[in-house]
Amino acid sequence: MTLILTNDDGIDAPGIQALVAAIKQAVSDRNFIIVAPQDHQSGCGHQVTTHQPIPVTKRDRNAYAVGGTPADCTRIALSHLCEQPTFVLSGINAGGNLGVDTYISGTVAAVREAAMHGIPGIAISHYRRGKLAYNWDAAVRWTTSILTDLLSRPLETGCFWNVNLPHLLPEQPEPKVVFCQACTKPLPIDYRLEGESFYYAGNYQQRDRTPGSDVDICFSGNIAITKLHI
Repeated sequence: MTLILTNDDGIDAPGIQALVAAIKQAVSDRNFIIVAPQDHQSGCGHQVTTHQPIPVTKRDRNAYAVGGTPADCTRIALSHLCEQPTFVLSGINAGGNLGVDTYISGTVAAVREAAMHGIPGIAISHYRRGKLAYNWDAAVRWTTSILTDLLSRPLETGCFWNVNLPHLLPEQPEPKVVFCQACTKPLPIDYRLEGESFYYAGNYQQRDRTPGSDVDICFSGNIAITKLHI
């Protein structure tokens, strides 16, 4: 009975190390393997590789670096590297994956792919306020509590959890966990034109937020958890 860990920031990213630390505290009796991209794959969505080789390098007895996308990692893990997977966990992503972000996110695609095969999953992301540094210590603490809860909850076939951790300032109180709906408001689509090229200039922090939605909850300093389905 094994947990599969992946992400879209790459196998050497600090977020997946934070996820490992949280798992060891939350469910120390469970085995896990890491099957993550060898390179940064953020924003690749549910892209899969079908017309070129996918190199897989074994880093140690339970870690594999995959020359492909997060969805590729889940596919290879389920089909060749893990005989009895119980959950696929993806993250902790550097940056939020709120609302309609889930269609763009490689982090979320990894667990969506698992759900397509009847395996439950949890995608975890750490929203970033401006250009401030990530608080990975806080992320480990919050994720430990979240995993203790979500791994024991029943989950219908084809469903998965999407978790977004807030970015708190030192004076802010500890966040509450709020189960909510995903926001359906679009992302800002502002572009700057230089010559014949367009450069994306949308401001993530200024996106519309439906009251009570995951965007609103996370931007307000709390942990937003949504249940999504394929």
